[in-house]
Amino acid sequence: MSTADTTVPPPVPPDDGDAWYAPDVVDQYEVRPGIVATVTATPDADTPFHYRVREPVATETDRAALAAVTDHFADANPTRPRTREGTAERVAAGLAEKYERILDRLLDVGPAARRRIDWYALRDLRCLGPVTALALDDNVEVGDATGDALVVHTTDFAPASTAYDGDVDHLDRILAERIDRHTVPFRGFEIPVVVYRERLLGADAFERQYAVLEPDLLPGDEALVEACKDRIWERNVDGVVTDETAFVRDRAEEFLARQLTARNTRAWIGAVRHRVRAALAAYGVGVPPVDDRYASDRLDDLVYYVLRDYVGDDKLTIPIRDDALEDVEANRVGERVKVVPRPALGGRRMPTNLVFEDETRFTNLVTQLAAAAGVELNASTPSAKVNLEPAEVDDDVTIRCAVALPVISEDGPHVSIRKQAPDPMTPIDLVERGTVPTELVALLWLAFEHHGVVLFSGPTGVGKTTLLNAHMPFIPFDDRPVSIDEGSREVRLPQETGVSLSTRDHQRAHKRVSMADLMTETNYLNPDVEVVAEINTQASFETFAEVLNTGHGVVGTTHAEDVETLVNRVVEQGVPAYLLREVDLVVFPRHVDGDRYVGEVVEFVGVEGHTDGPRAGMTEKADTPVRWNRICARTHDGDWDLAFGPDADAAPIATVERLAALTDRPVSAVEAEIERKHRYVRYLVEEGVDDVDELFEVLSDLRTDEAATVERLRRESD
Repeated sequence: MSTADTTVPPPVPPDDGDAWYAPDVVDQYEVRPGIVATVTATPDADTPFHYRVREPVATETDRAALAAVTDHFADANPTRPRTREGTAERVAAGLAEKYERILDRLLDVGPAARRRIDWYALRDLRCLGPVTALALDDNVEVGDATGDALVVHTTDFAPASTAYDGDVDHLDRILAERIDRHTVPFRGFEIPVVVYRERLLGADAFERQYAVLEPDLLPGDEALVEACKDRIWERNVDGVVTDETAFVRDRAEEFLARQLTARNTRAWIGAVRHRVRAALAAYGVGVPPVDDRYASDRLDDLVYYVLRDYVGDDKLTIPIRDDALEDVEANRVGERVKVVPRPALGGRRMPTNLVFEDETRFTNLVTQLAAAAGVELNASTPSAKVNLEPAEVDDDVTIRCAVALPVISEDGPHVSIRKQAPDPMTPIDLVERGTVPTELVALLWLAFEHHGVVLFSGPTGVGKTTLLNAHMPFIPFDDRPVSIDEGSREVRLPQETGVSLSTRDHQRAHKRVSMADLMTETNYLNPDVEVVAEINTQASFETFAEVLNTGHGVVGTTHAEDVETLVNRVVEQGVPAYLLREVDLVVFPRHVDGDRYVGEVVEFVGVEGHTDGPRAGMTEKADTPVRWNRICARTHDGDWDLAFGPDADAAPIATVERLAALTDRPVSAVEAEIERKHRYVRYLVEEGVDDVDELFEVLSDLRTDEAATVERLRRESD
């Protein structure tokens, strides 16, 4: 147990040269009651200053009592705060009830000694150990652990050496900055989650990290949890279990309550001090001992772990249910689980505090995830792609999961989870984030409304489906969109007339539904727009080619980083190159340093529409030239280079000409409609209409009676 730094000068007479206000002491202040920080000038040392902290002085009796507390919690694995804000909050909250009860049983000291012991117990058991005081000191701004000793930079003095080694435990957390803190619901529990940024040189390679703050486990709690799980597994069940959560919770509480009561009773009976205090209290001398029952929060903590492992998804339970995440990746045994947050939290991959140390446990989880979707993993089927449906997640949210056994995965199994956002974004959200320009939103509005052919193309994770879903409200309310293939699970159709058709191989393996079956089904549904999400397989490309020949509007996503890659993939999958001329627009989103935006937009053109300007391009594939024009591109400074709109000085783009021919109108009328829609888009951005239902209502009203809707919007704006 570490004690106070005895090198800090004690109080001395004012005329003493070693007083704290002597010339070499440049700053001294109270960090919190009982903790004092001192900065001393050290001109002859390697660093110009030295930073020291003085904590409450522990006596020999205090140290002996602290040693007993430390020995008792030697096998505990407490959840420590990850940031300096979390450390300050935990210090302010003090020890939890279940810790206080144990200290009451172990200690028999006076109030002053108990306060000192409580501080060191809180510091070492629940906080960051000896460096807790550094985390509490807001004047410490930067730490450097690259040398043998820790060097800090305070607000006014830097650099300053310290008495702490460069590899002291929890050093990476003393300056960690909290970026976000929220809770994730699971079976009646609210589990805190924190995203933080480390500010310590020479620490983790990842700048940002994600931590799940699950309840602490006291010594012996892990064995209790395992015994409880075994008892539930072996217990006979009469009838059908309709509510697995209630079933497991009731039996876990019954078993754990009985075990905790028995353990605490034996512990108190074995404590002579407890019996003496009880006898004296009976005569009015002293206070009675604490209740011999367990702390209520301890029972809740144990029940959480039983539920997590039995009706949850083991250590991935909270990340899977966290709406702030879009990817969860467990790559191998002994390695930190990684997560990718949504753009609001930066969108860059982060490590977590979750690690699978046991390959058997990890394999059981992988098998369980696959089995929940009706797939049995074995030597002949070592991997699978399934959809997860946790009870806490909205039914409309799709969670895709790729799992594999160690047969094909190095260093153990792996899990890769892709999560759809719970609330779809709108074009207004995208404009506010700088993802798309308002002019492009207006053009896509026109294409969606008049049944054009639009593709969103790019690698995984760049936001293709996000862009597709955001613009689906532009399909008129009285049209019928039909989504096809497994990707249709991620398509959001706000129209009452919409239909989603899925192959659902993972749900109906005994009767597989092919893309040809879906195409036949779609023909009977009389669609206006067909949504072919995830055009990646041979069957989906064939479907895409057939849909292009139907004359219906088509919206879809595919994996191709640029236009040349797209042409190559389409032709290699058997789609004739000339069919690409039927595609009006291809949008290529980008994902760079956590920022998602539209990189470029191209339109395919025929020979007569091809130019040799800087926006033109051509790919020769299968002896068929495929020509295109780049009509929108994001510049390096974040602006947009547009080939259409009121500021464009070029001839009308081919998309406008095709839409004019499709609607039997002159090109000037289509350009005027784009400009009118552009004004509406700018108005919606100014008014912040970023709710999908509200946006869809406004668009429907505009189509029903544009003049009346404009008048209403003007009144609301005024």
